[in-house]
Amino acid sequence: MAHHAVTPRARTRSLCAAAALAAAALMAGCSALPAPPVRADVYDFGPGLLAQAPSPSSAERGAPLPPIALPEVAVAGPVEGSTAVLYRLAYDDPRHLRPYAQARWSQPPAQLVQQAMRDQLGLRRPVLLGDEGASQLVDTGKPPTVLRVEVEEFSQVFQSPKASTGVLRLRASLADSTQAGEKLVAQRVFVVQRPAPSPDASGGTRAMAEAAVQAAQEVAQWVEQMGR
Repeated sequence: MAHHAVTPRARTRSLCAAAALAAAALMAGCSALPAPPVRADVYDFGPGLLAQAPSPSSAERGAPLPPIALPEVAVAGPVEGSTAVLYRLAYDDPRHLRPYAQARWSQPPAQLVQQAMRDQLGLRRPVLLGDEGASQLVDTGKPPTVLRVEVEEFSQVFQSPKASTGVLRLRASLADSTQAGEKLVAQRVFVVQRPAPSPDASGGTRAMAEAAVQAAQEVAQWVEQMGR
């Protein structure tokens, strides 16, 4: 049987073909790897938002007001404890509450709203946080008035694909602490809407933060009007 010698040129072609096959296999393997997850954008109310909000002058503020207790802000519905940034399409199905896939709050919205309330109320009075604050005795020897807040809606509502508003609806309840428990003094629902500067999560969170600050101002004014 005759043996055919492998020429240098044939050997080179074989090596090149093997290298090409190996490179193709490597590229196929790389393309099969999962893409790294996209990190969600994280939003809060911003460090300068409250400082930009108008506040009364020293003459307008007058004497400091009595302390008030501000327990943890509650959230109605199944989104309690969630950090999702929510939106609705009013032009499509306004009943459907949707979360942004790549955006979230730095804390649950209830905590951010409580921070806005505390900062606004604190301009004129001591604010005692948590349920423990409601049981503390103040200068009068009695427990402070209690302000309970429940967030009923906190979302970005799209009137059209390019126009939206940040909406905050909350229920505020004022109560006096007695030996028999809390006695309701007054209750009011506040609804605040602020236009979003852009039709996305960035614009929506900005508008929602502004709505929270405005709501805190309105609640603080209402508490004063109620003589508390």
